[in-house]
Amino acid sequence: MLTHDQIWAALDRLAARAGLSPSGLAKRAGLDPTTFNRSKRVTADGRERWPSTESIAKALAAAGASIDSFAKLIDNDGARDGRSVPLLGFAQAGLSGAFDEAGLPSGRGRTEIALPTTEDGQTFALEISGDAHAPVYRDGDIVLVSPGAPIRKGDRVVVRSKAGEVTVATLKRRTAKALELQPLDGTQAERAMAASDVAWIARILWASQ
Repeated sequence: MLTHDQIWAALDRLAARAGLSPSGLAKRAGLDPTTFNRSKRVTADGRERWPSTESIAKALAAAGASIDSFAKLIDNDGARDGRSVPLLGFAQAGLSGAFDEAGLPSGRGRTEIALPTTEDGQTFALEISGDAHAPVYRDGDIVLVSPGAPIRKGDRVVVRSKAGEVTVATLKRRTAKALELQPLDGTQAERAMAASDVAWIARILWASQ
């Protein structure tokens, strides 16, 4: 039998895997930002308040997750299961031949890193080097990247140009002709890239910070 605590803990894990807080997940799902807040989980008179099936369905859609994956998150042991994904440094990511035409790591000699369970087999990891992405990501941080995950306005993404430049930024706008990116350093101006110059774009799902 499922318990109140199990369902709410699974929603917390779902939010964390999407790189969001519970309130951030609710907002992305089109719900009131306080829907998943801890203060809403128990009524004023102490009764347990359960999330509705509609709110869970919207949260899953917003996180790009399935009901099967949510069931696994309910299980504490399953939530801790990990898997290995390819690990590349930023310098390596810019080299010719590092990725195939679909934006997936290619070639030999890659190392692997164990990271939280992900929804698809296309996920890989990048290790941040230097301070170019501070204050959001620091030297040595690992980011989990998925070329197959849906991307929305406001997501943090990795973009590789056809010239081999690898950029980490927040997606401001995406059209058939261009990408508008906001550098992680808020003091820098927005940047536009022609769609024809983009080799691939992938969403950041998780960071090791």
